[in-house]
Amino acid sequence: MPGADWDLCGLRQAQWSEMSGKIRYLSRRVLAASLFLMLAATSVLASSGSEFALLNSRDSVLQHGLEERIRELGLNKATQDGRLAACLVDVTDPAHPRLAMVNGERMMYAASLPKIAILLAAFEKADQGGLSLGQAERLSLARMIRRSSNTDASAMLAKVGRDYLIEVLESERYRLYDPAGHGGLWVGKEYGKAPAYRRDPLAGLSHGATAFQVARFYYLLHTGQLVSPERCAEMKTLLANSALDHKFVAGLRKTCPTARVYRKSGSWSVYHSDSALVEHDGRTYIAVALTADPDGSRWLEQLITAMDELVMSNPLPEHPSESMPQIAEAPQDRTEREIMVLP
Repeated sequence: MPGADWDLCGLRQAQWSEMSGKIRYLSRRVLAASLFLMLAATSVLASSGSEFALLNSRDSVLQHGLEERIRELGLNKATQDGRLAACLVDVTDPAHPRLAMVNGERMMYAASLPKIAILLAAFEKADQGGLSLGQAERLSLARMIRRSSNTDASAMLAKVGRDYLIEVLESERYRLYDPAGHGGLWVGKEYGKAPAYRRDPLAGLSHGATAFQVARFYYLLHTGQLVSPERCAEMKTLLANSALDHKFVAGLRKTCPTARVYRKSGSWSVYHSDSALVEHDGRTYIAVALTADPDGSRWLEQLITAMDELVMSNPLPEHPSESMPQIAEAPQDRTEREIMVLP
């Protein structure tokens, strides 16, 4: 019957239209879910504070040069035995850093070097309104960094809070200590005779670091990514003018006395370490080295000279980057009295 056929056709057409609508609805839901997952994955990578970007910036020429310099200094066995870790990052073009490292992700005891973590946590807490950085606090931070005062480090740690400091280091924003990876910067003990209150989960260290994560700290500082560009400038000022003339500072004084050096070192027993952001003659680089040897301080003085020569031997970038990270500028010659009145 023609009428029945027409009714059946209309019914099928209606069913198909309804099914098509459901398919379009489900497709939109699947697409939305896919976009959400992609954005979430992107967010995780971005929140790592350039960790993946920096790891993917390994440079074969710089790596070969670093290994060759270490060999020439007779320190190959020290790296093989785990008594030396080093990381070098050429950030002359900060948008395209060049990374080289040996034992860069090995946790080592770092003595006073991790005081930079207390510095970061203090400015992070101040930025959130939880800590006032008045004249007394700024002068205390200057002594903690420039003179490596244990008294000031312990006092500032108490103001910042033990748990808060670790939260900052392990936060998604910074990930300067990764318990699921290779560790990083760690402070789990006051700088004094009191026992450790919380050792790092991976190596059981009270004051520990990996050369790579220390280098990341300086990279984030240099590119204005620690707290804010303004806070980075303040932190760089505190890291300038070290009162301790040894290790990296002593080595650089001999080869490039006009270099700007933002630096924090550490020493205890046979453990000697140093870290610096160095600027001179159109180049900027980050150097970090951790040692576990009585001669470690001498190694560091020699190693920084070799690292500097290596960076200077590479040609300058031909073209500046089109999208440059915001660089945190800082006065080099602020006295401790002037630091007290920084904004």
